[in-house]
Amino acid sequence: MEKGFEDYLDELRDKIRRRGLKHSQQREEILKVLFHAKGHLTPEEIYARLRTSGIGLATIYRTLALLEEEEMVRSISFDNEGRRYELNRGGHHDHLICLGCGAIVEFYDEALEQLQEKIARQAGFTLITHQLNLYGLCATCRLKGDR
Repeated sequence: MEKGFEDYLDELRDKIRRRGLKHSQQREEILKVLFHAKGHLTPEEIYARLRTSGIGLATIYRTLALLEEEEMVRSISFDNEGRRYELNRGGHHDHLICLGCGAIVEFYDEALEQLQEKIARQAGFTLITHQLNLYGLCATCRLKGDR
């Protein structure tokens, strides 16, 4: 059963309480944006969605760092474009990232996961977690002749 927003909110409140931090409506608003997002957002995109709430960009960055430390969000690094964030809904997936338009496609492939485990074992490495990002051009950008 998929978790609803209230489940994530309860989790956030519990983690905040365990850290000895005060409750913050601002953190909840940022979490809500991530919950309803249809993709991976930059801090600036979150800020734009919350512009009428009075939440500052610095607060968004601090909250994202906290949520990432608590494994409630995951981030993807984009070379010079910074990081994009998504709510950690459980379950692993990897990403195809278009260098033309920035589109992100999530995918999961069991054979690829097994191959990564095999490579790690052969190197005597204990794999704890990983993030696979494949960069290229989506069909639309390829047709437009981007890059």
